[in-house]
Amino acid sequence: MVSRRLWQALGVAGGIAGAAGAAVGVGVATHKRHEIAKDRRRLAGELDAGGGQPGAQPPRTSSSVMAEDGIRLACEELAPHSGAPALTVVLVHGFALDRRTWHFQAEELPRMTGPAVRTILYDQRSHGRSERAPRASCTIEQLGHDLDSVIRSLAPEGPLVLIGHSMGGMTLMALAERHPEVFTERVLGVGLVSTSAGELGTAGLSGSLLSRFNPLTRTVGALARLQPKLVEGGRRALGDLIWAITRRFAFGDQKVDPALVDLVDTMISANAVDALTDFVDTVGTHDRIAALPAFATCEVLVVAGTADQVIPYAHGELIAAELPKAEFVELEGVGHMPMLERHAEVEAAVEGLIRRSAERIPRRAESKRRRA
Repeated sequence: MVSRRLWQALGVAGGIAGAAGAAVGVGVATHKRHEIAKDRRRLAGELDAGGGQPGAQPPRTSSSVMAEDGIRLACEELAPHSGAPALTVVLVHGFALDRRTWHFQAEELPRMTGPAVRTILYDQRSHGRSERAPRASCTIEQLGHDLDSVIRSLAPEGPLVLIGHSMGGMTLMALAERHPEVFTERVLGVGLVSTSAGELGTAGLSGSLLSRFNPLTRTVGALARLQPKLVEGGRRALGDLIWAITRRFAFGDQKVDPALVDLVDTMISANAVDALTDFVDTVGTHDRIAALPAFATCEVLVVAGTADQVIPYAHGELIAAELPKAEFVELEGVGHMPMLERHAEVEAAVEGLIRRSAERIPRRAESKRRRA
């Protein structure tokens, strides 16, 4: 029984691979493991020769923000390459990942002109380089408060565009739920990538890998809390298998550049399993469709991959139906990480969102003058 649970835990230890990945892990034979390890060694040599892995570039301007409950959030601030920024873009990553999720976008956004933009990225609590938070505070509601703290500290003035992936999109909804005035007064654009507004009928999170109702997920959460060393040791020992599981469940195209799988695997591995399972209940109870109207005063972009096995594509369709003026970008055959798997298309959509948002600046300013 313990052996079976360990395999289940290793599947979820892949984070976005989720609990369902465990079933794949059980069936992977030893010789396959050796093949994966061989491929990864070859890849490492190619990366060294070619200048390194995505996400491994020298660190940019680092800072930190203290959340309202005292948890330190690790942040980065990117200035535009030229010109004064017209607005600030905040990128919010998803479950089990960190701000390196936005590797390609963080490279491209500072190059934008017309408008030039300032970019802020940060690691969610208990993720990446941010401080580990108590389990009771690992809620989407608190993540919304954390985003508010980041904005207040690093972008206290001026127009904003907020973009969230997966649990990061849920974070934007939590902010809208608590502070709808932020979207009326400051936020000009909202990007929702591979995310969900909640448990909506048959397309709800009960059918998702991140569901609190998924028995594998529940088992992993309990085991990770009771036997964290066992789970972490097993994850390290079977790293190559988890890498393969991550590729299967994070990406739609199984011929995706292995360097991108390495990047996702590295982000996931940096997070303790029990820290990740702290968020399972909050993701499973997330229901913020009532918060979506707060986005109606903004330009909205919704991106969803048809092969997303973590948060089904139908969730993107449901959000777009609630926000009929939103641009809905459907990526055929793409999994849960479109900003990596099809980054050029995502960057084009994001830049379009930013330009449309910038066009609203004079109108928003005029509206404020009239209210004054």
